[in-house]
Amino acid sequence: MSQAVRRILIIGGGFSGMSAAIQLRKQGVEIDLVEIDPGWRSYGAGISLGGATLRAFRTIGILDEFLEQGSAADGVVLCLPHGPQIAELPTPRIAGPDVPGGGAIMRPVLARILADATRASGATVHLGCTFTDIQSDAEGVDVGFSDGRRERYDLVIGADGLYSKVRETVFPDAPKPRYSGQAVWRAVLPTPPEIKTATMWMGPKIKPGVNPVSKTEMYLFVTEPRPVNERVDPEEFPELLRKLLADFPAPVLQSIRSQIDENSQIIFRPLEGLLTARPWFKDRVVLIGDAVHATTPHLASGACIGIEDAIVLADEIGRSTDVGAACAAFEQRRWERCRMVVENSTRLGEIEIAGGDKEEHGRIMRESLMALAQPI
Repeated sequence: MSQAVRRILIIGGGFSGMSAAIQLRKQGVEIDLVEIDPGWRSYGAGISLGGATLRAFRTIGILDEFLEQGSAADGVVLCLPHGPQIAELPTPRIAGPDVPGGGAIMRPVLARILADATRASGATVHLGCTFTDIQSDAEGVDVGFSDGRRERYDLVIGADGLYSKVRETVFPDAPKPRYSGQAVWRAVLPTPPEIKTATMWMGPKIKPGVNPVSKTEMYLFVTEPRPVNERVDPEEFPELLRKLLADFPAPVLQSIRSQIDENSQIIFRPLEGLLTARPWFKDRVVLIGDAVHATTPHLASGACIGIEDAIVLADEIGRSTDVGAACAAFEQRRWERCRMVVENSTRLGEIEIAGGDKEEHGRIMRESLMALAQPI
């Protein structure tokens, strides 16, 4: 264990925060994790994961649970709107020769796997609690909490997501999340026998796809241009989602469309992004995950780069005797990879909104997947 860091506070119990707790506990660091939601819930339908994410799961020790409760397969099938397959994107087996190159799982299931591993690691978890103030100096950080406690730590990790209160507190001039002009619909449905792996239908501006999330279920995702970020009435969700699929005559997709109803766990989300310029730390407070680099889902890598942040930060803390040096090394290792994911995902969305150059879209996808395959 690093002599410089013995006690750490993690603010935020999402994927990156839990992963940081798990990795740092392996080094014997004392961890407090605070999560504002008393139910420690994870909202959402399915989440698609690439090989780099499965490699990260192997590192933190949850790969077996994912493979048991989620779904993993090789390749991404691309089809025309009326059905014929036109290509299959290869997905290298980055996590090892025994692990498929990609997969998917229900977000609440993945959250439960990580929460169980976080508690098993020995981290202390405070639910329904957040910070009220952070006072950092050269030797440590004093933190006040909403439950009345006041504690001192060697380091505070802000992992509290896209609308991070830690970011607002420590970096008040940081940019705000930006709406992309695109939204995504997600729903959960039974997996038809024709669907073996992630499959997408390439419409001019609307892009539907499906991905199995378990042995029996899949999630449907549909991206659509929406110039204005406005509320959509949940009672209209089934009808609007079915309407988006009306121009895709592929038989399997029309069969899926006919099953969409109020029981399909439909979620609508406007897509927002954020890339905070360096530095990502100040004194003894460092930000990870969506708090500094929230991405749209076009590369299926948002969770990936947040979990990788946790792995790399724990690695640098473990090898350094100086907190500032560890945070600087973390930032140096993560900046280019995270910038690539955020900016390339944004560009993919722009191309889809405009019905733009499919060759550029394909090139960005290929180059990004090759970059994600590299070691972290």
